[in-house]
Amino acid sequence: MKKKIALWGVFTALALIFSYVETLIPNMIGIPGIKLGLANLLIVFMLYKQGVKEAGVLSLVRILLSGALFGSLFSILYSLVGASFSIVIMWLLKRANKFSVVGISMAGGVAHNIGQLVVACVVLESMNIAYYIPVLMVSGTLTGIVIGVLSNELIKRLQMF
Repeated sequence: MKKKIALWGVFTALALIFSYVETLIPNMIGIPGIKLGLANLLIVFMLYKQGVKEAGVLSLVRILLSGALFGSLFSILYSLVGASFSIVIMWLLKRANKFSVVGISMAGGVAHNIGQLVVACVVLESMNIAYYIPVLMVSGTLTGIVIGVLSNELIKRLQMF
């Protein structure tokens, strides 16, 4: 039990560190809202090694803490909805046993962006922002590939779970 608590502490701290590091990286792409999502590496890992409930709890804790420390109420709202969409889609695809870690991570990246777009449409009370869907699909796919490749390596190499 003590080992599990210590590992949860490490993973929570890593998720917060990854979130903070992302706030330091300038947006070199020039497209607002696009970022790698480094903390999702840990969420995908947790989904595979512990399960959907644990991945969801880690994601929730990370979003609330990083939002309180580095963000705002709106960033917490956007992140919660995006993460919820992402975790549900990744869990469903993982249960199907037909997709790789990279494929599931890609779908999670796209779902996360769609969830955030839904929040933006509600907050702005307009569907005009839907023109952004192609950009979010491409960015979610690309970042999902990167996170998926890294997650796959982490899953293979970390046998402590």
